[in-house]
Amino acid sequence: MTEKLSDTARKTTLEPLLEAGWEMDGERDAINKTYEFGNFVEAFGFMTKCAMWAEKWNHHPEWSNVYKTVKVTLTTHDVDGLSSLDVKLARKMDGLAE
Repeated sequence: MTEKLSDTARKTTLEPLLEAGWEMDGERDAINKTYEFGNFVEAFGFMTKCAMWAEKWNHHPEWSNVYKTVKVTLTTHDVDGLSSLDVKLARKMDGLAE
């Protein structure tokens, strides 16, 4: 079963994500990031690659796409906040965006 991130885990796992452009959501226990690509095809390709991992890990992002911009919010609804699944998916998304 997935658990909400502990205070210690938050310090060690969220800091690198925040340095990589993720931001804490001001309204709930979640993280947000906006990715910009060269065009729609690149943005949609990124989303497709991310979707494969999200499905494999059964952890799905909240996201939207407008032309070459993909806005992502990660949180774990089952624990009403951030979990290790969010950290794992955020890292994977950053890698796929490179």
